[in-house]
Amino acid sequence: MKRIIVILSLLIIAINIQAQTKRALTVEDLWAMKRVGSYDVSPDGKTIVFELTKYSLDKNKGDTDIYLVNTGGTNLRALKNSDKAETEPHFSSDGKSVYYLVGKQLWKCNLNGTNDKRITNFYPGVSGYELNKKNDRVLFVAQVYPECLNQKCNAEKDSAKKQIKSSGKIFTGLMYRHWNRWRGEKRSHLFLFDMKTNKYFDLTSKSTSDVPPIDLGSANDYSFSPGGNEVAFTLNPDKKLALSTNNEVYTLDISALSNKTKNDWKKISVSKGNDNQPVYSPDGKYIVFRSMKRAGFESDKSDLILYDRKTGRLKNLTEDWNLSVGEIVWSKDSKSVFVTTPFQVYNVVVKIDIDSGKRTKLITKHVNSAIQISPGGNVLFFKQQRSTQPYEIFSYNLNNNQILQITHVNRARLANVEMNEIETFWTKGANNTPVQSILVKPPFFDSNKKYPMIFLIHGGPQGHWTDDFHYRWNLQLFASKGYVIVAPNPRGSVGYGQKFTDEISRDWGGKVYTDLMNSYDYALNNFKFIDKKNTFAAGASYGGYMINWIEGHTNRFNALVCHDGVFDLESMYGSTEELWFPEWEFGGPPWVNRDIYRKWSPHMFVPNFKTPMLIVHGAHDFRVPETQAMELFTSLQRMNVESKFLYFPDETHFVTKPQNSKLWWNTIFKWFDDHKKED
Repeated sequence: MKRIIVILSLLIIAINIQAQTKRALTVEDLWAMKRVGSYDVSPDGKTIVFELTKYSLDKNKGDTDIYLVNTGGTNLRALKNSDKAETEPHFSSDGKSVYYLVGKQLWKCNLNGTNDKRITNFYPGVSGYELNKKNDRVLFVAQVYPECLNQKCNAEKDSAKKQIKSSGKIFTGLMYRHWNRWRGEKRSHLFLFDMKTNKYFDLTSKSTSDVPPIDLGSANDYSFSPGGNEVAFTLNPDKKLALSTNNEVYTLDISALSNKTKNDWKKISVSKGNDNQPVYSPDGKYIVFRSMKRAGFESDKSDLILYDRKTGRLKNLTEDWNLSVGEIVWSKDSKSVFVTTPFQVYNVVVKIDIDSGKRTKLITKHVNSAIQISPGGNVLFFKQQRSTQPYEIFSYNLNNNQILQITHVNRARLANVEMNEIETFWTKGANNTPVQSILVKPPFFDSNKKYPMIFLIHGGPQGHWTDDFHYRWNLQLFASKGYVIVAPNPRGSVGYGQKFTDEISRDWGGKVYTDLMNSYDYALNNFKFIDKKNTFAAGASYGGYMINWIEGHTNRFNALVCHDGVFDLESMYGSTEELWFPEWEFGGPPWVNRDIYRKWSPHMFVPNFKTPMLIVHGAHDFRVPETQAMELFTSLQRMNVESKFLYFPDETHFVTKPQNSKLWWNTIFKWFDDHKKED
C-alpha cells in the first residue's frame, strides 16, 4: 500500500512539474510553427507528399519544401529541402516520381529526391498545374498579354516595357488594381502543354478574361475530364469586372490541339451569380460545380449543381439546404460527392448522394479543408486545424468512421505551450435571434481570479470566427497575455443559414450591433472571472468598420483597435476596387442611395468619439484604401481623442511579414496594457 502511495505521489509531482514547465503562446511560437500546405496521395494510397513552409523571424521570410510521410503517420522524410521554394507536389500516375514547381517551372524527381528533370520551359512561368491521367499533358495558368500568341511576343513586350523611362500609368477602365496589385495589361490564361510534342497551347487565346477569375473563384477552377479530351474551367466573361460577380463554368474540347478562342467554349452554367469549381465524376457522366443565384452578391448561398454531360440537364442537389457548399470531391463510384461547409464555428465534411440528395455529416468538429479521396475510395484525406493546433493532415476511414492524424509537424513545440480549447455560448440578438460566440480562457486559468477581456469582431462582414489556428488574428495569442477572449458571430456571419447572413446587408450598424452588444453584456453579467472595468475591442476590415461604429455609439470599452477598417462609406466607394460589394451592401452607388451610406457611415458620428483608439493600416491595401485610416486618425486627433497610427508601407490588407507581425502584436498588447485600470 505504501508503495502505491509513493508511486502516486511521484506521478502527481511529475504532472505538476510538466505543468509548470509549460508556458503561454508567444509571437515567436506563432512564426516558428511549421505550416502544412497542399498535398497529394500516391496511387497505391500508402504515401502522402506535401508542402511544408517554415518561417524565420531573423531572416524575415519563409521557405517552402516538400516532404513525404506514410499514410499511417510513419516515416516522415524530406523530398526537397533547399533554400529554393519547392511547391505544389503531385505524384505521377505510376507513383514512381513526384512533380513539383520551382522557379516558376514544372519539374519531376524520383521518390528519393534524385534524378531531377525539368518538364516545362515556358517564358511567362507556370503555376497551378494539373496533370492528366496519362501524365502526357499538363494544364496550367500563366500571366500573358492577351494579344500574344507565343512566348516570343510576351518576351518582346516585357522587354519593350523595361525600356520606357516614364513611370506613368494610363487607365481607361475600372479594376485597374485589385486587392494588392496593379493589374496592368496582362491576363491569366489557361494553357495546355503536350509533353509528347513539347508544344504549348493557349486555351483561352486572345481573351481579356482571367482563368482562374480574379476573385470569387475556388481552389479548383480548371480540370481535365477523365478521358482527357475535354477540360472544364471558370472565368468571368463580363467587361465591367468591378461590377460583376458573374463567374461562369465552361467546357472545351481539346481532342484536336490548337490555340482556342471563346467561340470554342461551351457555357454550362446558367446563373447570373457566381459559378465555379467544376469537377468531373470519375465515370465521366457528370460535372458538379458551385452556383450562387443572385447577381452582384459575393456571399450568396453556394448550391451544388449537377450537370449531365449527355443530356445537358442541370440539377440543384442542395436546393433545400440552408448551408453553402465549399470544396467538392467525388466518390470513386460516382454516386456521391463529399463537400465541406461552414457550420457554426466549424467547417464540416458532408456526404451528398446525387440520386436521393441525402446528406450525411461525416467530420463534424474543428475546421476541415483540402479533402481528397483515396485511390481505393474507402478513405477520405483532409487537413484539420483547431484553435490549439495548426493544420495537420488527417484521414477518415469511410468503412469504420475512424479518424487518424497523419502528420504531427508541430508536436514538439505545442507540447510546451499551455492553451485552452474554445468554448461557446449563445445569446439572444436583435429580434431574439440566437447568436453564438466563442470564449477562450487565458492559459493557467483560475476561476477565482478576474481577467480583462478582449472583444473581437470578425471581417467580411460575411465571415465567421471558427475553431482555427489563425496566423494573424490568433485567438490563443490574444489570450496568452492573460485575457479572456470573446469572439461573437453576429448577423452577417456564415454557417447559420442564408437568412442570418443576408440580414447585415443595408443594415451594417443595425441588428449586427445589437447582436454584438448583447453578447458583450451577457459575457460580463454571466462570467464572473471577467473584469468589468477592463474590456477592450478589436477588429479588422468590416471588424474595423464596427470598431469605428462602436467609437461613435458606446463608451463600454477602455480602448479600441481598428485594423484596415472602413471609416467613410462614401469615400470608400470611390477608392475601392470591387464595386459590386458596396453596391450590394448599400443598394447602389452613393448618388443613388446616399441616405443609407450616410446612415451607416462611422464618419457621421465623429462628434461622439471619446474612446482611445489604435489604428493599423497597410499602404498596399486596395480593398480598404489607406486614406480610410488617415481620415479616421485625423478625425480622432482633431477631436482630441487619444489615438495612435501604426502604418505599414509594405503591407496589404493583411500583415504577413514576420517582423511586421511581431511589431503588430507588441503594439496592440502595449496599447491594451496602457489602458488597463487598476483596482
